[in-house]
Amino acid sequence: MGTYALKDVNSFSLDTFVEVFGDVAEHSPWVAVVAQRSAPFETRQALVDAFSSALQSADEPAQLALIRAHPDLAGKAARVGKMAASSVNEQAGAGLDQLTDAEYEQFTQLNDTYKSAYGFPFIFAVKGATKHQILDAFQVRLKNSAQEEFQEAVRQICRIFRFRLEDLTRES
Repeated sequence: MGTYALKDVNSFSLDTFVEVFGDVAEHSPWVAVVAQRSAPFETRQALVDAFSSALQSADEPAQLALIRAHPDLAGKAARVGKMAASSVNEQAGAGLDQLTDAEYEQFTQLNDTYKSAYGFPFIFAVKGATKHQILDAFQVRLKNSAQEEFQEAVRQICRIFRFRLEDLTRES
């Protein structure tokens, strides 16, 4: 998978667009389908905005389903290779693939505590972050209300969209 020039992206059929961008939203190709309706995209930012808008304008059950489609950070899916390739690369970039057993246990406990509190996995756009920053974010965010965390999860997913789309596209 390479990067695509925006002019080429704008000429993609819906099927090709979904084939290329369907996993930008973790196992939720409907986001790409909705985003493609905003084509042609004059800039990469417009493409990112189309994905973000698709999520933000969706109803709450659709948003929740997308949130729940995300794997736990440093969770069992990561250890057994059952994540989207983008998630694998992002978590590895944050060092989450090289945790000690004690760190893995700490992430597992925090993931479980978080899911018990909110009913969905902890979402954090890990690109450029360290495991320590992620652990600190867990501690801070576990104090939020359910509605605050739902909105924060949507914001974090929009950041994930940006990182993934920037990796997949170029202006020209």
